[in-house]
This record gives sequence, C-alpha cells and structure tokens, in this order.
Amino acid sequence: MSDLTRLTIAEAREALRKGETTSVALTEAYLSAIDGADALNAFVHKTPEIALEQAKAADARIAAGDAPALCGMPLGIKDLFCTRGVASQAASKILDGFRPEYESTVSQNLWDAGAVMLGKLNMDEFAMGSSNETSTYGNAVNPWKVDDRQLTPGGSSGGSASAVAADLCMAATGTDTGGSIRQPAAFTGIVGIKPTYGRCSRWGIVAFASSLDQAGPMTRTVRDAAIMLGAMSGHDPKDSTSVDIPVPDFEAMLTGDIRGKTIGIPKEYRMEGMPAEIEKLWSDGAEMLRDAGAEIVEISLPHTKYALPAYYVIAPAEASSNLARYDGVRYGRRARLGQGDGIVEMYEKTRAEGFGKEVQRRVMIGTYVLSAGFYDAYYNRARKVRALIKRDFDEVFAGGVDAILTPATPSAAFGLGEMADADPVAMYLNDVFTVTVNLAGLPGISVPAGLDAQGLPLGLQLIGQPWGEGELLNTAHVLERAAGFVSKPAKWW
Repeated sequence: MSDLTRLTIAEAREALRKGETTSVALTEAYLSAIDGADALNAFVHKTPEIALEQAKAADARIAAGDAPALCGMPLGIKDLFCTRGVASQAASKILDGFRPEYESTVSQNLWDAGAVMLGKLNMDEFAMGSSNETSTYGNAVNPWKVDDRQLTPGGSSGGSASAVAADLCMAATGTDTGGSIRQPAAFTGIVGIKPTYGRCSRWGIVAFASSLDQAGPMTRTVRDAAIMLGAMSGHDPKDSTSVDIPVPDFEAMLTGDIRGKTIGIPKEYRMEGMPAEIEKLWSDGAEMLRDAGAEIVEISLPHTKYALPAYYVIAPAEASSNLARYDGVRYGRRARLGQGDGIVEMYEKTRAEGFGKEVQRRVMIGTYVLSAGFYDAYYNRARKVRALIKRDFDEVFAGGVDAILTPATPSAAFGLGEMADADPVAMYLNDVFTVTVNLAGLPGISVPAGLDAQGLPLGLQLIGQPWGEGELLNTAHVLERAAGFVSKPAKWW
C-alpha cells in the first residue's frame, strides 16, 4: 500500500484482516504524518508510546482472531475527553497540568474495541467557540487553503476536523453542543454526526452545557461514521442521561435504499441573505435524494427563528453552573496569591487568569440569566421556547417525515482572525442551522456535498428522528454517493 494514511476505517479493517498491513505500520505512518503537520496545530498532546503499545496489542488480537470493529485503528481524541494519565485540559489554561486518573466512558469504549490513541486534539476552550480561536494552545488551522489565507477549521471540534481532513488520523472524536461536530465537518470536507442525546455517555467528558452536550465521531466517510458510532455508543450507569436501549449495527443498516422515504425541507431555513451557492447546494441535495426514490416535501418548523437566542441563554446558564467547579482548590491552575489574600481573592484571581475572554463572557451571561429577578424572564422563557422547538420536530416526524435536509453552515470556512474581534453575535450565527438539533435532542449529520466558488468544501445536514441514527446514516450514505465528493485539500503544511 502506497499511502496507509489515506485508508478509510472500512478499507483498513479489510487490509488488516487479509494481513496486507499491521496496526503498528498504520500507527507509525500516522505518527510520521503528525510530526510533519505542526503548522496545522491539530494535535496538542501527542502520545506515540501509548499508540505503539496499543497497536501491538491490536495486532495480537487480530492474529488471535479476536478483532472488534475498530481493532488497530489509529484515532485522535478531542481534548474535552478525559484520558487516563494524559493531559486533558479542554484547551483551557485553568486545567493546565490536569492528568485524570480515570478514562471517559466513550474513549474507554474505543479502547475496548481495539482502537489506538495517537494523541489529544485542539478545540475551542471548554468547547465554546465556532472557529477554534479560543484555545489556550492557539488556533488549529484548516488544511484547506485559499491563496495565502489561513482558514478556520470550525469549532469547537476544530482540531478533530483538521486532523481527519489532513489524514493525520483515521477518525476522531468530537463533541457537539450547538453544532461543534457538524460545522467543523462541513468546513473541512468530512463527515460528522451528532447522535441522539443520551446515545453516547457524557461521563468523563468535560461539561459545557449538560443538557445539550453529546459526543460523536468525525470521519472521512459515512460508513466509517457508522462503524465508529457503534463502538462509541452504549448505556452507562455512571451517566444519568445515558439511555438504556440496544445499539444497532449501524453499518449493516447502510443499504443504500431510501425509496419511499419522505424528506422534509423546512421553509424557515431559507433565510434572508443566504449565499446563492448554499441555496443551490441545498436544492441539488434535495434533487439527489428525489432521484434516489425519496419524496421531497416542504415542512414548517415555526419556532426556528427563536432557536439561536434560546440556545445562547440556556447554554451559558449551564456553563456558568458547570464551570463554577474551577476555583483553584481541587485541581488545575491556582493563581499566585499576594500577602493578605484570602479564599475570595484566590477564586477571583484563578478564574480571571484561567478562563479566556469567550469563556468569561459566557459565564457572565449565564450567571446573569440565572440571577434573582432575571431567571423567569430569560432562563425559564428560553426553556419554554426549547419545548416548542422540540414540539415542532415531533409534529413533523409524526406527520410521516423520515428525515430533514438543511444546509450545515451559512457559508464555507472563513479566514482566521476575520471574525475573532467582531461582534460575538456574528460568530454565534455560524450555529444558525445546527442549534435546533441540540435543543430538541435529535441526531444530525453533516455530509460533504460540494465546493464553493473558491474551491472550499460545503456540507449538507440531515436531521433524523430520535434514536434513528441507523436510518439517518443510510440516508446520508445515499447523499454521499450521489454527491460524489472526493476532493482533498492540497498539501501545503
């Protein structure tokens, strides 16, 4: 094999089964690629010793005929996942030096399935951001480039998206609170799925907004996403929001047949000022699904226009509560104190030094909307809007719609630094097509479907019914094949 790092999970699985390569060879190829890609700043903690040890163990399992779904596959892990003995900082200064003595349930599921950890991946601090520019490690860079402009890989799972797109890992974990898997996937030309809330355990994942956060895979193909999601999923008694239902064989459900399925096109997503190329991509995607035998119908999700403001009340409120634990007492960074400083000064200085500007902004917003006198006016009202948004989806699905097709993002990847100092609301608008899925707890997937006029990838989003990841992945598989997206970024790093 000329280039092991170009193999998909499905292809590598077959090559390992036939003895055409080994997990050690795959891992060494990726470690070499990672060492040559520092310009992308995708990997922030490399773990070559762990990777090679796991690869040798995987080869032994394969030789013994005991090869689970991901046996021998080299993966990258978002820095939001706690990994035993390995720095897990959530890209924040306040967790500098934190090396947990436990493993997140999702990453443990991957290791149990035989996967190999290449290292930890860059992200926005505490997953708060849409461009990976809030990271204490500095921003990750999109491997796609226009002229001399460096582009964002999206956020918060920007390092994961960059690494998969640049062939630095076979696949990666991401998390999605308001679009943080799907937006970076769209910006980098890869596949990213946010499962139904409760499908993957949140235990051992550094919390941002607990009622919205969900882990998911970021991969090169829909088939790889199906394989990886199957390994990541499962009930976990350590997470009270983890649902005890069987995990289907998602890969076996990729039949490629969607005849008779009904795909909804929400009229509220046709927003004023939408770029013509996004509008065309959306129309083309609908036509591809129609040609595959699906019925395309217009639907209404009337409370969509309230989703973004509701999200930016609920998510900061939950972040304010979750991040209260970072106080310099138990773990992570503690500020240097002056003579006469007490515990209050320690809290204030530690949090002022440890949290970046965007995290501080969201904690302050969240604390405000939870405060006496504003709780009902903001937080409770946002929760009621959330219930209405979920009801919109419930009614559409009850009416016979099997999946919903929308754009994944309002544009292609933008330049690093272009929006960092602008009105933060302009950055928040990147989530306009994705936050509804989190508010309603639904599964959503971004599939690369074309290129814009500058040659940058664009993605389409499919939204499925609760616990319907299998059918959603199958519809995405059909869309992926029809779109025929095979372009890769030209290597410049």
